Amino acid sequence: MTNQPTASDFRLPHARPAQSRRDFLQRAGGGFGALALSAMLAEEAAAGAIIEESARKPHAFGKAKSVIFLFMDGGPSHIDTFDPKPVVNEYAGKPLPSTVKRVITPMGVSENPLLACQRTWKQYGESGIPISDWYPHVAQYADDLCVIRSVWGDSLNHVGGVAQMNTGSILGGRPCMGSWVTYGLGTENRNLPSFVVLLDSDREPPGGNRVWNTGFMPATFQGTKFQPGRDPILHLNSPDGITAQRQSKKLEFIDRLNRHHAEIRPGDSELEARIKSYELAFRMQAHAPEAVDLTQETAETQELYGLNDKATEAFGRNCLLARRMVERGVRFIQLYSGSGSKWDAHSKLEQNHSGLCKSTDKPIAALLMDLKQRGLLEETLIVWGGEFGRTPMSEKGDGRDHNPYGFTMWLAGGGVQGGKIVGSTDDFGMHAVDDRLHIHDFHATILAALGLDHTRLIYRHQGRPERPTLNEGYVCEKVFA
Repeated sequence: MTNQPTASDFRLPHARPAQSRRDFLQRAGGGFGALALSAMLAEEAAAGAIIEESARKPHAFGKAKSVIFLFMDGGPSHIDTFDPKPVVNEYAGKPLPSTVKRVITPMGVSENPLLACQRTWKQYGESGIPISDWYPHVAQYADDLCVIRSVWGDSLNHVGGVAQMNTGSILGGRPCMGSWVTYGLGTENRNLPSFVVLLDSDREPPGGNRVWNTGFMPATFQGTKFQPGRDPILHLNSPDGITAQRQSKKLEFIDRLNRHHAEIRPGDSELEARIKSYELAFRMQAHAPEAVDLTQETAETQELYGLNDKATEAFGRNCLLARRMVERGVRFIQLYSGSGSKWDAHSKLEQNHSGLCKSTDKPIAALLMDLKQRGLLEETLIVWGGEFGRTPMSEKGDGRDHNPYGFTMWLAGGGVQGGKIVGSTDDFGMHAVDDRLHIHDFHATILAALGLDHTRLIYRHQGRPERPTLNEGYVCEKVFA
């Protein structure tokens, strides 16, 4: 008798039992999450690709096309340079009056006596802006300066202060201003980096290279650090015996390998940045040597910037390089003076600031004059200042402590109205009191000079619309003509 087939004879090999409802929801949820992730990665990859496009239109008309940010690393004393406070000298040796709000410093609540300012002050230009004898050359261009005496920030220490003045946040991980500007406006010269960082020593500022990094943006928007000295860009020239044709073939082969690698990693912005850096490096081999060759400048120009004086040579060289970068369409150039917090004068303020002011005064004045003569100042925004100012109280008897509560920055060119003072601090230079500008406001104003609306300059990160001013800030219209 033939056996009748049973249900087990029709069962497919390795068949899985039916999924439970919980399994189905878990698997479906993971799938939808992957779809969202894929979209976000594609968005970042697309954003990273736009750096190679030509210059893009700003949101509105802005006279400035480029920015030169002169960063005094460590915090210059505003009450000894651009914000005279004669009352401080009247109270020298005495504690800050009880009518003035006590402040917290890195050393705690400060009860130290006030330290007199030893500077002499004069009023310069038709505007009569008072500037101390530490900046006599810059003072000759007082009518080009918009001195903002009421900037304030949130950090008491250098790492947070430098991060905030560069990125808007006291915490690392956000794009810096140079990255936002190049993201918003693109580049005008595909043969040079659109964002350049120039240090005056081998030391980096607090926080290191993250203060010119891109944070959550694609790495293509990060700053390119030039080396201090006579050869700011290393390895530009090919080794002996390597022809341009051979170098081109080599880079083409590397590019094919990189792009094959990138096809299966669409969200890797570091890899995309590396590919673009190879392409840029090859173009720079033909164009950058001429751009950084200061021997092309006349002896008079080199002397104007102080290249013949050891005290001014390093910063003067960088100021001259900045002018040459602007001429060639570089979008954002940041120059560090005293890189590594050398302006941090907790003691021996006179010795510290005398040397640093001397090293920067003549080169900055030369930069202003040179840009004016070449018709470039109106389309170049110059920014001067540090991460914060310094207190009127003494520290260690002859120094000053950090002061983020009210300090001075100044602007020139780029449509800014010169010969003007905006805002003020109290009689002791401790707190901003009139037209107070938080660093977010200061950044919004810089972007406005370039025609960028800080509320519309958006980069979407993890589904969130991120802005350079962290959804805060306003433009100080008093700055503009």
